Amino acid sequence: MPTYCDVALPVPLEMVFTYRIGDRLPVAGGRVLVPFRNERLSGVVTALHDREPSMQAKTVLQVLDAEPVLDAHLMELAQWISQYYLAPLGEVVRTMLPLGAEIRKARIYRITETGHEALHASASMGSSRRAKQDIDAQMREYEVLDYLAMSDDVLESTLRSATGADRKLLENLVRKKWIAREDATGVRDARRTVQIAVLKEASGKLNDNQRRIVDLLEQSGGRAMVDRIRDLPVPRSTLQTLIKRGLIDLMEEPAGFNVSSMKKRGPSHLDFIFNPEQKAALTSIQNSVNERQFSVSLLHGVTGSGKTAVYLAAMQAVLESGRSALLMVPEIGLTPAAAANLHQVFGDEVAILHSALSADERAEQWHRIRRGEARIVVGTRSAVFAPVHDLALIVVDEEHDRSYKQEETPRYHGRDVAVMRGKLSNAAVVLASATPAIESYHNAESKKYKLLELTQRVERRPLPEVEVVDMKFDFQQSGEDRLFSRQLIEEVTERLARGEQAMILLNRRGYSSIVLCRSCGETLQCKNCTIALTFHKSGYRMECHYCGYRQAVPKVCPSCQSEYIFFLGAGSEKVEERLHAAFPQARIGRLDRDTVRTRHDFERVL
Repeated sequence: MPTYCDVALPVPLEMVFTYRIGDRLPVAGGRVLVPFRNERLSGVVTALHDREPSMQAKTVLQVLDAEPVLDAHLMELAQWISQYYLAPLGEVVRTMLPLGAEIRKARIYRITETGHEALHASASMGSSRRAKQDIDAQMREYEVLDYLAMSDDVLESTLRSATGADRKLLENLVRKKWIAREDATGVRDARRTVQIAVLKEASGKLNDNQRRIVDLLEQSGGRAMVDRIRDLPVPRSTLQTLIKRGLIDLMEEPAGFNVSSMKKRGPSHLDFIFNPEQKAALTSIQNSVNERQFSVSLLHGVTGSGKTAVYLAAMQAVLESGRSALLMVPEIGLTPAAAANLHQVFGDEVAILHSALSADERAEQWHRIRRGEARIVVGTRSAVFAPVHDLALIVVDEEHDRSYKQEETPRYHGRDVAVMRGKLSNAAVVLASATPAIESYHNAESKKYKLLELTQRVERRPLPEVEVVDMKFDFQQSGEDRLFSRQLIEEVTERLARGEQAMILLNRRGYSSIVLCRSCGETLQCKNCTIALTFHKSGYRMECHYCGYRQAVPKVCPSCQSEYIFFLGAGSEKVEERLHAAFPQARIGRLDRDTVRTRHDFERVL
């Protein structure tokens, strides 16, 4: 029996920590709850051994997993990421495990002997002093002590709610040693459930409100979610009355997960007839999968050439062989559409992983994948760590997209990690793009990757017509510096008259891209990046789109104190404003990082 275990903890330190094993033996790749300084942290065991550390080791508080949550391949991948990207192993492991919902962070407070003495001394201050407790900080401290004196251990949230104390006040009391603080972090059940009302019988006399509930249950096949019943115009006590009478039973069931509210209609991509180029690409990918040897293919095809159909067909073949596949997309906004495509083809075998899910939803999806209930995974860059069994195929769609780069520690590139995971798992990796990254195309030309090219669009559909309008000529004709050309206005007006839609694309956020002083010519720049700040009319602020720095719009120039602050350039915010003025009858939706924060915003605009 090993005596010690090394644990990777989510702290910014380049080391693992050794703990003494308690009553229950942990497993390498499994999670444990351990003391760290004055906290309790969840970490992953990297090794079990008998090497006694040079200092006294603390003991593991709780073993959270009987089996590894990270298998040998994922642990090896974590080690590679840590070394290649110079990131602490504990931070890497934290990123790989979306299971924060299963750990309940909590602090408890209790009054100390010194605190009892201080509270006793406060009683002799007299009522005149106590009448000022709303404005006297010391009286607020005594209020906290008084509350704690009536209880043993009190959660921080309960204490703050009952006394109105803020964290600064509690820190001050801890510093005085009047109260003691202890980390009570523990495990919680993160499974999402819903309450179901089940109709047992509808006999006996029922009033109007009770009859409404019974009628709803009868129309729903004898069972319905309690939330639906609560939407009825009846008092909440009505349901409880029916339960007490034995007419209705309550039960809990796992909450369903809506893959996407954008489920498509019509034939799936697999119903298409493949052209020779698509067939050749699909055959190459399938051969790579069947060989069970690591390989990387660059699927390079013009827009509309049917790349999606090729990799969906490859994923279908993988699923039919009893193995698993992973599809990575660059943006959260693309995930619902990709999930809808996959759900249409593969049904409930699909799982979703991305940052817009709640903590409970992410944990639920992760466990579905680990249990083998979902063998097709779609998600953003973090989905590359999904615990899929027998991984056969990894597809990185739009592999050139910079969204695959993680901007927080660990700062990894999702595409490159996908290639390494494929190598460790002996899986086939497909990088798909109409405009590949230079390094990917170079690897394909140098035969490091296989190059699969789709040069023709599906059904030989022509590429869209493109016309370049010279805005200088437009200015000479009209004498006005316009945002839109006259031709664009005419074309959009014609489309609206037909009841059609139009898309105006501009790769700039905000209202104006440059803010400058007309007197001295000084451009207002970010203090961190020396990049021109972008003016956002919504919120009337200036923002750096590189580091996120924000500041108010100055009334005078910081350099020369001139009042002539001028706004140049156009962003999507200005485009939307001008479109409303040009087409007051049109419904206009703006789709950028300022209007879309979650997948629900994206779906709403679409």
